[in-house]
Amino acid sequence: MFTGIIETIGTVANIIQEGSNLHFYLKSTLSAELKIDQSVSHNGVCLTVVEVQPQNNLHKVTAIQETLHKTGLGQLKIGSAVNLERCMRADARIDGHFVQGHVDQTAQCTQITETGGSWYVTFDYEPLTDNILVNKGSICVDGVSLTVVQASHTQFTVAIIPYTYEHTIFHTYQAGTVVNLEFDIIGKYLTALFKKYAAAYLPNG
Repeated sequence: MFTGIIETIGTVANIIQEGSNLHFYLKSTLSAELKIDQSVSHNGVCLTVVEVQPQNNLHKVTAIQETLHKTGLGQLKIGSAVNLERCMRADARIDGHFVQGHVDQTAQCTQITETGGSWYVTFDYEPLTDNILVNKGSICVDGVSLTVVQASHTQFTVAIIPYTYEHTIFHTYQAGTVVNLEFDIIGKYLTALFKKYAAAYLPNG
């Protein structure tokens, strides 16, 4: 479980393909502190640390084919910047919102507008019935907990403050950038409950 508050930005140092899996080596200020088997969010994707090289500030994670298919991790290259967050502590304040690290789908950045020191960033996504957005609701974009400014069935906009812009990979975005989305878990549970209720009690489901 994560909060969507990014701790640091890592850099992809190496990528090794093994069958349909990709092994990513990342260099970051957190890497030397990590432990094998620890869960870390990489652009919003929960991955298990399988190797740590503290002397080189490197850690290794593996993405299987299913993860690569449902997320944008397969587009990473050597030198790519990655948002990193360690799993939340049970005794810590939750500054963002509950984030599982389970990406629902990807979206594409379509517009970035600077407005006197902040940025409005718009994303287009494929409408799926289980994934619901509401104005002022929460959305996780590449592991970053954000508030939706404006939402429609296929598009949403978020407002980015300077600190978030500088301390996450948002400053690398441009039109066409593919990002990972995780929708609010509360909304997903409510959608599932309503669908179950409709199937059981409403005419024709």
